[in-house]
This record gives sequence, C-alpha cells and structure tokens, in this order.
Amino acid sequence: MIKFSELNLNAKVLKAIDEAGYESPTPIQAGAIPPALEGKDVLGIAQTGTGKTASFTLPMITRLARGRARARMPRSLVLCPTRELAAQVAENFDTYAQHVKLTKALLIGGVSFKEQEALIDRGVDVLIATPGRLLDHFERGKLLLTGIEIMVVDEADRMLDMGFIPDIERIFSLTPFTRQTLFFSATMAPEIERITNTFLSAPARIEVARQATASETIAQNVVMFKPSRRDREGSEKRKVLRALIDGEGDKCTNAIVFCNRKIDVDATAKSLKKYGYNAAAIHGDLEQSQRMKTLDAFREGTLRLLIASDVAARGLDVPSVSHVFNFDVPGHAEDYVHRIGRTGRAGREGKAITICNPRDEKALDAVEALIQKAIPRLDNPLKPAKTEAAKPEPSKAEAAKPESAKPEAAKDKEPVQAEEKKPRGRRASGRDSGRDAGQDNSRQKSARDAGQDNNRQPSGRSQRGGGRQDRGNGKTVVGMGDHMPSFIALSFAERRTS
Repeated sequence: MIKFSELNLNAKVLKAIDEAGYESPTPIQAGAIPPALEGKDVLGIAQTGTGKTASFTLPMITRLARGRARARMPRSLVLCPTRELAAQVAENFDTYAQHVKLTKALLIGGVSFKEQEALIDRGVDVLIATPGRLLDHFERGKLLLTGIEIMVVDEADRMLDMGFIPDIERIFSLTPFTRQTLFFSATMAPEIERITNTFLSAPARIEVARQATASETIAQNVVMFKPSRRDREGSEKRKVLRALIDGEGDKCTNAIVFCNRKIDVDATAKSLKKYGYNAAAIHGDLEQSQRMKTLDAFREGTLRLLIASDVAARGLDVPSVSHVFNFDVPGHAEDYVHRIGRTGRAGREGKAITICNPRDEKALDAVEALIQKAIPRLDNPLKPAKTEAAKPEPSKAEAAKPESAKPEAAKDKEPVQAEEKKPRGRRASGRDSGRDAGQDNSRQKSARDAGQDNNRQPSGRSQRGGGRQDRGNGKTVVGMGDHMPSFIALSFAERRTS
C-alpha cells in the first residue's frame, strides 16, 4: 500500500499529516496528488466521503510553499458551493499548513465585508470562497484574479444544482489562461462535462468509483409509510421517525435527519425537542453564526440529532456520524448518495434509513436505478393507522325486528300520521261532504291500510297539513309545511246543479 511519504509532498506538509494521524492516502488522493504536483490539470470523480479535500489541499500547499502573495491578488482560489463546505476546506488548510507560512482568507456570506477586505488588502496565498461573495468583492473593486496560479472547483455537480454554473464560467474568464485547474465532482452531468472540456487542458482523469455510488460500508433500508389522512401525514411521519430512532437504541450515537423543505426541518426539530430528544435545525435561512454554532456542537458531540436540509448534504466531515435518516426521499437521486455519504466515512460502518410515502415511490425508483440495487425494506415500526372507524354491527335484537319497526319504516309512516291531523277550516256543505266521503275517503283508507304515503294519490291534489307535491312524480316540494294558512289546503269542489 502506498504511503504519503512516497508522493513527493513537502516535508513540512508530511509532518502535519503525520500529526493528524494519517499514514496512507485514499484512492482519490493517491491518484490526484502526483499529477497535481506536476502542474497538470486534474479531473477527479469520486463518491462523497473519499477524501477529495485533501487531494487538492496537500499539493496546493506544497506548490505554494515558495513565493509570496501581493495585496488584493491571491495566488490560488478554491470555489465551494456552500458556506459550510468552504469553512471545512479552510479548516483543512489550517491543519495541513500549520508548519508552512501561508495566509488564507475565507469569503462567505453572513460575514462583514470590512473584515474580509482587510485580509485581502494584506495579500493572501489561498482564497476560499463561494461564487456569489467572490463576485461581490470583485465588482466592488477590492479583488483582482489576474494572479491566480491554481484554481480549484469543489463539488462541481452541486454547483450545477444550485445554479452557480454561469458564475463559475465568469470566474474562469477572469483568471489567467495559464492557471492550473483542479476540478472535483461526484457525478458528471452533461453540463459539467461541457465545462471541463472548455476550461481544462488535457486533464488527468481520476475516477476511483462508479459515478454516484454509495459506500459499501453503509447499510441501507427504507420504510414504506402510508398516512391515515393527508392532513395527518406530517405528525404521523414524525412519529415513525421517533420510533426508528428509538429502535436503533445505543447504536445511534448521533445522526443527521435530512428533509426536503426548510419548513419540515424546523417542524421536525421542534417536534423532536418536544419529546425530549437532543436536536437542532440547520438550513440556509438561519444566520451564519447560528449555523456554525450548531455544526460545532454536532462535531463536538454535545448535539445528538442534526436536522438539516440539503445545504448540509455536501462537505460535512464529521467522521463519527453513526446514522442518517432521510425524512423525505430526495427529489434528485444524486442527493441520496451525498446524504447517506455523511455516515460510513473513512472505512467506518454506518446506517441509512429512508421513510417513503406513496407519492415518493417514483423518486425511490430513481434512487435504486442510480445505485443499481434494490434497497431492503423495513417493517413500519408503528402499526398502520385505521383510515375509518369500523361501523358497529347491529345487535341480534335489532336484526330480529320487522321492517315496519325499523327507523326507516317509521320515517315512511310520518306523512300518513300528519295526514290524520287535518287543518281546521270551513265546514263543507252536506253534498260536498257526502261526495268527499264517497270518493276521497275510500282511497285514503286503502292507502293507510297498505302503509303508503297519501302524497302519491293519482289525483295529484295537495297534501293537507304537509308539503305540496308535483304532479306525476310524487315528490314533495319543500317549503310548505304546518306553518301555512289553513285555507290554502282546503278543497274547493264544483257545486252540482239540481
């Protein structure tokens, strides 16, 4: 096995590596460091957590050990997609360059411009920046990029996802054509390949793993989750998450919980705190000081659960992360690889568990197609919630009742009972009452005996004391009940001539 001492690195750099406890380089480091020391362009493709940061920091420090920077003209530039990754690269430089007199500046958002300008004015050997803040300083006239000797683009595929590609192209155009370019990415999208063909000159291509593959030391599982109701999805999903964390027990020393949306990050962190878990949130809307404070607490071990959006999926180097929980299946399959890459680093074992609801099954299929294997399913730690309460079965006594005794039959009899209470009105004459008794009463009596509604009389006359009905269809017209004047319901028959 090759060792760092065989890579022609500066003796002071080797001393810092030895003090850090490293002896053998990772495959990406062993492949990228030699051509980088020779001044060649490098295109490195490796999965996350394989040590890409050291593969460009170590040769940069060795090459920059001789020389001196001028005011406002940095000698090297490292571009990172997020503040957290830029801060981590700066920490790596502090570790490996502690015996070499090199100056550095970190240009990220959330920090005062004046403090950063003061560092640039004194001259820096290494400038570590996010694209937006770098261009802000350039447009203010506080920075010149014509002295760049080495330029590094880290996590280029994340740059593409975050929309930084136009900024990257502009920054390339501001640097000298003679620069050395070190380009690192976990995947090679067509847009990334176009940039490498445009701005890299005969690069040494180092690909140590298949594009977008997960480490073999990570045990992966997925829990299929179906909420009982759409409006209860969030609370029930958080309940499943708590059950999964509890199920891991002492094996879950610390974990990162990834959510797709910032609002879910806050809600999940608040819920875990409510139930007594040691948790905190981190996402792009928080102040930089708060984000760094949360990250430091997680690295030091005083914070057990870090609830994060994808802003923390890249570049977080916390070697001892035991678990990763995907509260949501990521929308981009590549993000799944970067998320679970936060565990199982440097040869350690890790575990990643994903919660998938029915509408995320397509995204899960895309993830499995990318990593080229099926993710084993886990049983839901909670019993599935019932969607509807079971209807009570009728008792034997109710089942034995005849149809006439059931509520439906009683309801049908209500109009007949209302018919018996005739409204008070003008007393009909003898001939009218006789004719009515001979004709109408016989039909009403037969209708009552048959248990039918008197509203269905073929004559179509209006029902007395009830609602009026339409002719021919037997339907009651709502709106005329017992409150109507009694004379409206009286029957006016034609008088017979003698």
